[in-house]
Amino acid sequence: GAGDTGAAGSPPPTLGIGMDSCVIPLRHGGLSLVQTTDFFYPLVEDPYMMGRIACANVLSDLYAMGITECDNMLMLLSVSQKMTEEEREKIMPLLIKGFRDAAEDGGTSVTGGQTVLNPWIIVGGVATVVCQPNEFIMPDSAVPGDVLVLTKPLGTQVAVNAHQWLDNPERWNKIKLVVSKEDVELAYQEAMFSMAMLNRTAARLMHTFNAHAATDITGFGILGHAQNLAKQQHSEVSFVIHNLPIIAKMAAISKACGNRSRLLQGTSPETSGKLDKPGKEQEKCRPGFYGTSLNDL
Repeated sequence: GAGDTGAAGSPPPTLGIGMDSCVIPLRHGGLSLVQTTDFFYPLVEDPYMMGRIACANVLSDLYAMGITECDNMLMLLSVSQKMTEEEREKIMPLLIKGFRDAAEDGGTSVTGGQTVLNPWIIVGGVATVVCQPNEFIMPDSAVPGDVLVLTKPLGTQVAVNAHQWLDNPERWNKIKLVVSKEDVELAYQEAMFSMAMLNRTAARLMHTFNAHAATDITGFGILGHAQNLAKQQHSEVSFVIHNLPIIAKMAAISKACGNRSRLLQGTSPETSGKLDKPGKEQEKCRPGFYGTSLNDL
């Protein structure tokens, strides 16, 4: 099964470049090191929430492996040289606190990291855990008949962009006929809290309901990550996506902008991704999750 080491004497599973986390067998004790790193530029105006989002984004790569515990986190922070000393003193502590608080909510702690000066603010981190074989699920065991489960709605990038366009008359004029300012504010708030929400519960449910594989939806959009996940499978499968759960009004905004965001094509970037998890149909069609299916090639 997923996460098993296979027959007696067979080597433990490994996972390198191309998926959410690396899995490296340790030299002693039949354990594996699972590690991931990520960083990006600020997306939201609230520095505390930005810190939480950055931490959730890093941890999501572990959760995509069904890992629910993280042994250690490091924080990576770039402080903008363009900020005044007063701005740094107000903003950076809030950003760091948000990252630390989210790590604590995930049952781990930040024990170090690196801070540098840079033209831009950059925030991210490293998450590390040492696992027994039954603590993680390799992303390679989906089978025809599985249901794909998405844990969060899509459209976070469009929501963040639309919120920025409220202060840009040229951009706002393109979308004001299909969305109100109140709609944009609501979508922005939903996107912000969605990005800050940990996928830890979803990782636990992967074990409860015997998920066969998973990935988190981030920079390549749901289509890009689904294609990458499909390539990892031992069985020949194709992912059939019937519908895209999207934050309210974001599809209309995407259309009004000529689909430049490619949200409706499934390739719009997302942040602090939603988990996309194949598993048995009767176990997966539960309230609060979004489902579709897998077919034979």
